[in-house]
Amino acid sequence: MPLQDLKLPITNRAFQYSDGFFETIMVVDGQIRFWRDHQDRIREAAAALQLAIPTYFWDGELEENLLQLVKQRKAIEYGRIKLKVWRAGEGLYTPLSNDIEWLANAEVAHPIPDSGIQIGICQSVRTLFSPLSHFKGPQAPLYVLAGMEKKASGFDDMLLLDAKGNVAELISSNIFWLKDGALYTPALETGCVNGILRRNILRWCLQQGIAVRQVLAIPEELVQADCVFGTNITGIRGIEKLEDSCLRINHDWLQGMKAGLQV
Repeated sequence: MPLQDLKLPITNRAFQYSDGFFETIMVVDGQIRFWRDHQDRIREAAAALQLAIPTYFWDGELEENLLQLVKQRKAIEYGRIKLKVWRAGEGLYTPLSNDIEWLANAEVAHPIPDSGIQIGICQSVRTLFSPLSHFKGPQAPLYVLAGMEKKASGFDDMLLLDAKGNVAELISSNIFWLKDGALYTPALETGCVNGILRRNILRWCLQQGIAVRQVLAIPEELVQADCVFGTNITGIRGIEKLEDSCLRINHDWLQGMKAGLQV
């Protein structure tokens, strides 16, 4: 069914209660990038929401269906899939079922530029750790409000802090910084999303013998770093300015990591 013709019942739990989650998935050269990591995060989200995920999510059938969708949308060379999963059935806050329904859409995407970005510190919202904060969907209005502040401020992105003022993430990216040969990133207890590329960077650093520290840190620590960058499933971008403070970007180090990750 064409997406524009889709009709959902008024009882749909995604509409009524945001009772679900979503995954943003990249396709590059006809292959879904980091599919196993997406499956892991689907499992984590399903466990947190107590959703019963059907076996075809794991045995290759769903992956093949998503690739067929990408071909139909002519996004096979470089495309973006959004996979939305929600609890089926009716009910009020107490659901009547743990079965799921799902919807996927695909579109042509474009690689992100290599140029650095300028970010501000978000004032309108703070991240909040919960059993639901490490995957996408349940806290979406937080990022919508941060996006509105970004638009009003003129920055390329906004740095979100947790309730105690610690660095958490950007609007749709995890944040990292390099200092004295060690790589730092906010701990999940800040309420940041456990991003797919975040997982791969931590794995790559382990393989390369690079120390990684998941920390609670104030924004001033970014100013002292040797390199600051943001990452999401579309790639890696250096951050050249935080508010009025200039930040360092170690382009050679970033290019080496990109090559190692093949992003």
